[in-house]
Amino acid sequence: MPTAAPTSPDSVLVVDDDPEIRQLLRQYLEACELRPLLAAGGAEMRQNFQEHRIDLVVLDVMLAQESGLDLLRWLREHTRVPVIMVTALSSPIDRVVGLEIGADDYVSKPFEPRELVARIRAVLRRAPARTAGAAADSTLPARLRFGAWRLDTRSRELRHDDGVLVPLSTSEYRLLCVFLMHPRVVLSRERLVELAHKRDLQPSDRTIDFQVYRLRQRLRDAGEGQFLKTIRNSGYVLDADVHAVPPDA
Repeated sequence: MPTAAPTSPDSVLVVDDDPEIRQLLRQYLEACELRPLLAAGGAEMRQNFQEHRIDLVVLDVMLAQESGLDLLRWLREHTRVPVIMVTALSSPIDRVVGLEIGADDYVSKPFEPRELVARIRAVLRRAPARTAGAAADSTLPARLRFGAWRLDTRSRELRHDDGVLVPLSTSEYRLLCVFLMHPRVVLSRERLVELAHKRDLQPSDRTIDFQVYRLRQRLRDAGEGQFLKTIRNSGYVLDADVHAVPPDA
């Protein structure tokens, strides 16, 4: 009886201009059976994307050349790879900006390598399957319409009827899928966490609120009305009808 081929380890690209941190994380990621790749800045990061398969990026906010937020914008424009930001900044607004651009998670310096690895594994578990052509959620049709929007669940492309293509981070995409699976149903924050993230968050965690805010901004950028409505003391609701799009449409 033939044996299954071994699964290759997930590739984690560490982008940090501190060589000691890069080497520390390289050793720790290898010990945790992950495949580390290293970059000191934007040029090396882009080169790694040309030469390797990247499953997740750990990106420092404070870099000597291009800022981490600028590199995050490039990643969201050119890839759908999950990104964990690492920051020594204490201001909440800095985290909000990163989340709005498309970061999937944040870790503050100084950090425990074990915590970072735990967050890496959590984000990878939430990421869509990497198999080419596979739908991110097999329970959804290949294409869905709500209002003037179409979502392609195979390519994860959200497109408006006027031609605007809206980039979605992994967490934004998964959250949108949950709303599309439950149109006009009020979903509590706890239920959204359960369905979109498959992990527990502390009651004080405002991640879902940030992600709903970001989805609203994506829709408003294309001149659309507010689909995601807040129901006071209850949660959020997608106030729109959702229809499957026929293959020939």
